[in-house]
Amino acid sequence: MTKQLLLFFLVISSLAFADDGSRLWLNYDLIKDAKQRESYAQLAKFIVVSSDNQTIKIASEELQIGLQGLLGKKVAIVKTATGSGRIVLSVNKNAPSTTNLSEEGYEIYTEKDNIVISSKTETGVLYGAFELLRAIQTGKSLTNISIASSPKIKIRMLNHWDNANGTVERGYAGSTMWKWNELPYRIDPRYIMYARANASIGINATSINNVNASSRFLTAEYLEKIKAVADVLRPYGIRVFISVNFRSPRTLGGLKTSDPLDPEVRKWWNEKTKEIHQYIPDFGGYLVKANSEGEPGPQDYGRTHADGANMLADAMRPFSGIVIWRAFVYNADPNGDRFKEGYEQFKPLDGTFDPKVIVQVKNGPIDFMPREPFHPMFGAFPKTTLGMEFQITQEYLGQSTHLTYLAPMYKECLYTDTYAKGQGSTVAKVIDGSLYNASNSLMAGVANTGSDVNWCGHPFNQSNWYAFGRLAWDHTLSSEQIASEWIQMTLTQSKSAGQKITDMMMKSHPVYVSYTYPLGTAHMMGESHHYGPEPWLAKSARPDWTSVYYHRADSIGLGFDRTGKLSNALQLYSPEVQKKWGNSEQCPLDYLLWFHHVPWSKKLRTGRSLWDELCVRYYDGPVQVKRLQDTWETVKPDIDTETFESVKGRLKIQEKEALWWRDACVLYFGEYSKMPVPKPLMPPQRTLNEVKKLVEIYHLR
Repeated sequence: MTKQLLLFFLVISSLAFADDGSRLWLNYDLIKDAKQRESYAQLAKFIVVSSDNQTIKIASEELQIGLQGLLGKKVAIVKTATGSGRIVLSVNKNAPSTTNLSEEGYEIYTEKDNIVISSKTETGVLYGAFELLRAIQTGKSLTNISIASSPKIKIRMLNHWDNANGTVERGYAGSTMWKWNELPYRIDPRYIMYARANASIGINATSINNVNASSRFLTAEYLEKIKAVADVLRPYGIRVFISVNFRSPRTLGGLKTSDPLDPEVRKWWNEKTKEIHQYIPDFGGYLVKANSEGEPGPQDYGRTHADGANMLADAMRPFSGIVIWRAFVYNADPNGDRFKEGYEQFKPLDGTFDPKVIVQVKNGPIDFMPREPFHPMFGAFPKTTLGMEFQITQEYLGQSTHLTYLAPMYKECLYTDTYAKGQGSTVAKVIDGSLYNASNSLMAGVANTGSDVNWCGHPFNQSNWYAFGRLAWDHTLSSEQIASEWIQMTLTQSKSAGQKITDMMMKSHPVYVSYTYPLGTAHMMGESHHYGPEPWLAKSARPDWTSVYYHRADSIGLGFDRTGKLSNALQLYSPEVQKKWGNSEQCPLDYLLWFHHVPWSKKLRTGRSLWDELCVRYYDGPVQVKRLQDTWETVKPDIDTETFESVKGRLKIQEKEALWWRDACVLYFGEYSKMPVPKPLMPPQRTLNEVKKLVEIYHLR
């Protein structure tokens, strides 16, 4: 299979064609600068491999494909070679390292005019091979190269919300990439591309199906299909996890209960886990959404989340896999505060979870809002291993039509201080295990892949998959560096164009927030489809699925008071965080309305009233989107035509929808503030009823 794959890529790399985005950032096009090509070529004449291991073979072939595409010269794979210009792939499981490399870590260094890629494991060598290619793609010097890198997070996972019927929950790039109807008999070539892309950024785990799980994925029919995918991913260092439905002992096993303390239920899970390992010997483990949004769980039987998780951990005891238990839980309480639900349900259980369990916590306490304060659980669970759950798919961030680069949002959360053990106790230190010396660690991202030819819908959405992987490997990397890498590997080698596009990407998240959720507003998107504005939404299947539940607009002001008057959620944080966010005069404006109900006429630090500041930000958003369009036009000569036109069209959609958000929110909140739009801003030219009709039209699609 690998020889056929190599031939396929060598053939397509020699063809001139529009870039459809299918190659992602593994875009090994010829380096334009002839001198630069030649300097690289002198250091890359041969790839020396002394092992027949499949992962090492993949690493050597990836180097061969990449180097021949980038340098325009054939680079042979050999078992031995003399002289200079050799790239040597070396696995030395017992070699002492001066850099304290982990099992997956790698070193790249110069030795007698040759380049050595070394690791304790074959997978580490594969990661090193991709790092060397990244260095060439981004124009770095290989002379006297010296790189040592180990992942800061042990489990770096994509969570797929893919269903057996081919749909993807919150998927905006077509149908599922997993062709269940063809598996296990046909292996789609995209599975191999998916594996290559993930390995190139260090992702080593994937949960293959939706957390709103069907028990069908635990049947022999589907285990055989999942085995076929696992066999493809394994040589790339990727382990497969399965999302499970907690009711499976009843729906599949015919038991009368799924009570985690029932001996027959425990026996069923033990036997099912053994069966899975017969198909997938290196099975990663279970991912569980329980007692959340209607999903079954241990609370159905009067048991705790720990009871449920520990039962599954016992089933995994003979094996190397783990259990990942999601903390996204909340009750439908019109008088409560969803902000507190996860914390209040899990805090009494701190210290009761089995060591094989990781509790997976969303970055914020509500639900992947464009900007949220960090989840209070990250600062209050010293005895439980907590994993991070970010969303890569842009459910509340413009889906596939808005350019929104998410690395700055991820970094904002990771580098906020929890003060759990004094100053410097960042969220990043909690999840990488360093704060409490945890033996395991997890960063998961809800995937944005689909059947679209470019994988992610919007061409720039690829950058969020890339950024997630890079930060899961090393969360100290800057957002600018990651953006620059992705641009050079994907869009253009032009330094001038690259800097302009980096600037666009770095501005994109603040711009999106400004026309959707400024000053800490939240959860005002269209019902069900989560697209476009619906701040007036007051009735839904449950109160915390409405907009009015969150913004609390009235004749006095706007915002959800969590300082004690309406909710005491702020008290879930450390005293230092409470001090920073608890005073409306000092609270960062980006979090202001998360914690305070502020009068419309209240003068903010900007010198403007709350109402005027709200309007200024809503109006500035569309202006900034227009500037993104103008900047994009200037890089046209340096961008593939197909990609350029795709982004250009989506930016026009984004401008139109930024105006939609602006008018909807300004007109709606204006009915409460009774204040005019401040000059020189012009009032919206349409009425609130006209804007509401746009939402009705969208529901009819």
